[in-house]
Amino acid sequence: MKKVKIFTTTTCPYCKMEKEFLDSKGVDYEVEVVDHDVTKAQELMAESGQLGVPFTVITASDGKESTILGFDKTEISKQLGLGS
Repeated sequence: MKKVKIFTTTTCPYCKMEKEFLDSKGVDYEVEVVDHDVTKAQELMAESGQLGVPFTVITASDGKESTILGFDKTEISKQLGLGS
C-alpha cells in the first residue's frame, strides 16, 4: 500500500479539491498544514524547494517517493493506480 502525504494550507482551494478527490476514491492520506506549523513549512521547503501547495508525496512500499506539485488529478491517479 502506498502512503500519501499532502502539504496544504487552510485557505488553498486546490488542496480542498485534492482531499475531496482522494476521499471519493477511498484513499487514506496524511495532511501537513504548513500555515499552522513552521516546522511543517520547513519540511515542505526541504522536500520540494518551494512553498507551493498542494504538494503531494506518495511513498511506495519499497520506499520510492513520487512528488506532485499542484492538484494534478491525472498524475495522482496514475501514481496511485486509480481510475480518474
